[in-house]
Amino acid sequence: QVQLVESGGGLVQTGGSLRLSCAASGRTVSNYHMGWFRQAPGKEREFVASITRSSGVRYYADSAKGRFTISRDNAKNTVYLQMNSLKPEDTAVYYCAADSNTYYSSMTLTVKESYDYWGQGTQVTVSS
Repeated sequence: QVQLVESGGGLVQTGGSLRLSCAASGRTVSNYHMGWFRQAPGKEREFVASITRSSGVRYYADSAKGRFTISRDNAKNTVYLQMNSLKPEDTAVYYCAADSNTYYSSMTLTVKESYDYWGQGTQVTVSS
């Protein structure tokens, strides 16, 4: 199985940028579809972005399109989420997740139940 550790969160002003990292150990990220989710206080955990394990196809939530970019560095065994033009509504704990299923669709990769492994999360706070 794979272990995931997120980092890179912090406090940033509206319009600023952050790059989140998800370092994997145990197995390589190339074996998994990888996703980023977030959870704000009192809200459900929601999909942000995902990248497929072989073809590298990317999917984004509407809230992330045009502002966030997911990428994967197999040599470093790390997945990234570059977040630009941050807004106060982006404030949440951000989680990295790995999906071991071979099959995927644009729907399955947006559903948290599809993912088998999760990191502990990193806090992102955007001040207005």
